[in-house]
Amino acid sequence: MHYARTERAALSDLFTRLGPDAPTLCEGWTTFDLAAHLVVRERRPDAAAGILLKPLASHTARVQESMKTRKGYAGLVELVRSGPGGPYRLPGLDEAANTTEFFVHHEDVRRAQRVWEPRELPAELEERFWKQIHRGARLFLRRAPVQVVLHRAGGGTAVGGAKEGPQVEVTGTAGELLLFCFGRQSHAKVTVNGDDEAVARLMDASLGV
Repeated sequence: MHYARTERAALSDLFTRLGPDAPTLCEGWTTFDLAAHLVVRERRPDAAAGILLKPLASHTARVQESMKTRKGYAGLVELVRSGPGGPYRLPGLDEAANTTEFFVHHEDVRRAQRVWEPRELPAELEERFWKQIHRGARLFLRRAPVQVVLHRAGGGTAVGGAKEGPQVEVTGTAGELLLFCFGRQSHAKVTVNGDDEAVARLMDASLGV
């Protein structure tokens, strides 16, 4: 199953249905902004570096705004839908690099709306996400101010966060834990247990890559 392609198509359909002014979980961004981000990430490698590197962020923002002006919302959505673009067209790279990207951003749009329900993901995708969490927990949680133990519903544990101090336990499916680790703590369907202050600090932390 090509999950990156499936998530891309579903997100594109949602973009079309909601229009350019719908909210997302990406702070300050509408669906128009998010569509532009996805196009810049795939098709403008000269600007995509600023997504992760703060000194280049202003250039990325300028290119993103230029994309919105030149392509318009419908044009950007069509570019998202017709992808992968740029280097992501290389065999295997779309699935490897874009499955998580499009899953998280699909949920960013879904969960920002007034009514939504968590999805039941295919077992294969859940397993893939769990492997990613297990390998990357320390990276995803490196800015967590407390020790974090992730428990996968059905079995499996991963750890990250601070090396000492209070401990918080987070339990959920792999997909929900992935959203939690990518900074969507308040919108992930997980159970969080620990000291109240420690839990509050974790929920407010800036997590993810």
